[in-house]
Amino acid sequence: MSKLLGLGIAATGLAHFAAPAVFEPVTKMAFADDVRNWTYRNGATELVIGLAIAARPTRKAGVAGLAVYAGWLGKRVLTRR
Repeated sequence: MSKLLGLGIAATGLAHFAAPAVFEPVTKMAFADDVRNWTYRNGATELVIGLAIAARPTRKAGVAGLAVYAGWLGKRVLTRR
């Protein structure tokens, strides 16, 4: 189950590069300036976190990274409003 979750997160990260316009409305909520650049940064972050979760040796670090990343993004959204 964790491997599948990790691969799903990684696929979402890759999708940021394949179709960035799809993610820009969400990205803009946290990063109003330089939205395309932040879309790519977030995609890269999600790719790395997802691959970390998918691999057993790095799973705990990946889950910790996901928690920190989700908290940071949430804070960005809340402070932009």
